[in-house]
Amino acid sequence: MSISEDDILKLLSNPKTQRKGFEMIVRQYSEPLYWKIRHFVLSHEDANDVLQDTFIKAWTNLDSFKGESKIVTWLYRIAINLSLDFIRKQKNASSISADEDVTVASRLLADDYFDGDEMQAQLQEAIATLPEVQRMVFNLRYFDEMKYSEMSKLLDTSEGALKASYHIAVQKITEYFKHKD
Repeated sequence: MSISEDDILKLLSNPKTQRKGFEMIVRQYSEPLYWKIRHFVLSHEDANDVLQDTFIKAWTNLDSFKGESKIVTWLYRIAINLSLDFIRKQKNASSISADEDVTVASRLLADDYFDGDEMQAQLQEAIATLPEVQRMVFNLRYFDEMKYSEMSKLLDTSEGALKASYHIAVQKITEYFKHKD
């Protein structure tokens, strides 16, 4: 059961019904947010942690939500920022770790929640080699089929810049597979 954004906003604006409104947000957006996050952080457990952090941050910053964008856009922005923070922390930790031989593909194939095949794992490995912005744009466009106009609002950048980032990301992924052969 999906409730309209206007109805959720009405619930959020009243202190007596704010908690109920937020529960509706969690019910309605948990799954799509999980999959957005999962494209970035890859592991099920990590995606669940970032999802939980996303809702905690949204709840604690609920008063700052002005309704200038859609609730889902606001949540996606929080989720993407937290996903990127998680990746940065993970990169810093792995540069210290002695476990650098473990590839993205091998980690995914060992994950009980990953239902893809070897090729999908290799694609995720190729995506992981991209710079942050290109990885983000590629994930949003390729997996979520998000329009550049929506992405532009979400990421607060021009459609032209997003198209260029996506094009370069596709080229890099193509090159990655050419060099794998």
